[in-house]
Order: sequence, then C-alpha cells, then structure tokens
Amino acid sequence: MKRGAGVVSSAWTRAQRLTAFEHELASVMPRLRRFAHGLSRDATDADDLLQATAERMLRARAQWEPGTNFVAWSYRIMRNLWVDTARARQRHTSVLAPEEEGLAIGMSGAAEASVELGYLMRAMERLPDEQREAVALVMIEGLGYAEAAGVLDIPAGTLTSRLVRGRQALRAMLENAS
Repeated sequence: MKRGAGVVSSAWTRAQRLTAFEHELASVMPRLRRFAHGLSRDATDADDLLQATAERMLRARAQWEPGTNFVAWSYRIMRNLWVDTARARQRHTSVLAPEEEGLAIGMSGAAEASVELGYLMRAMERLPDEQREAVALVMIEGLGYAEAAGVLDIPAGTLTSRLVRGRQALRAMLENAS
C-alpha cells in the first residue's frame, strides 16, 4: 500500500514541477493557434506553424526571462517562422483553402454568423500580408498597438497606418459583399 501511495505522490510531484515557462506556453497556445490561422489562411499550415513555433520556443526556453512579455515573445517567434515559410514558398504558386473550410472556422451555429464569418475570412485573405498581420494582432488577438508593433518589429506609427488601411479595406470588401 505504501508503494501505491508513492506512485500517486510521484505523479503529483511531476505535475507540480511544471515550470513557469510551461504554464505560460500552455496558456498561450489557443492564442497562437488563432494567430497561425490568421497568418497562414490554411488549417494544415496553421497546425504546422503552431507546432514549429512550440518546438522553437521549447528549444529557446533558456532565452526567455520570467517577468517579460511571454505572449509578445511567442507571437514574434511565430511571425518570424511564418515569414521564413512564406519566403520559401514565394517561388511556388499559392494554394488557397477551399471556400467551405473558411466558412467552417468558428461556427457558432447561427447561419447568419456563419455567412458573415465567411465574408470576413475571405476579406482577410485578400488583405496584403502587412495589413493582415496588424489586423490579426490588434483586432483578433487584442494586443495593444505598442505590443503589436513590437511583435512585428515596426514603429507604432507604421502599425497604426497598416491597421487603418486594413480596417478600411475590410470595411469596403464587406460592404461590397452584402
């Protein structure tokens, strides 16, 4: 019986030994998944990007210092990986996900919401990369302007300009869609 108690105690101890880094990583994964979808516009590419980001973060865990902005650090890693991927694919023609897949993302059960989400996803796909990144970080992920500018490694004024142009383009595309 004592042996069984030791097994339970050992498992509990392992769970307790999760570091602050692992807790931060686990908590940021849903946000990274959404950001990966915003960047890649494809479910499979988003999953691959998320996995590559998690792997890179785990390899670089010694570089992260507790108390710093873990979310911004993780977004920056993901964005840099995506830029590398996009550059590697530049010579190939891009393959977009079928329209039906875009409509299935974030289904709430209401037909109207599904249609509007489909319009929004198609509009986001047509935005230039710089505007789509700014819109995804600020409007979807809820980052502040300064934090999003840090993730993208651009001045706050440049982020604001891209965000304004992205919002205007989205608004125009959505008005034309309805």
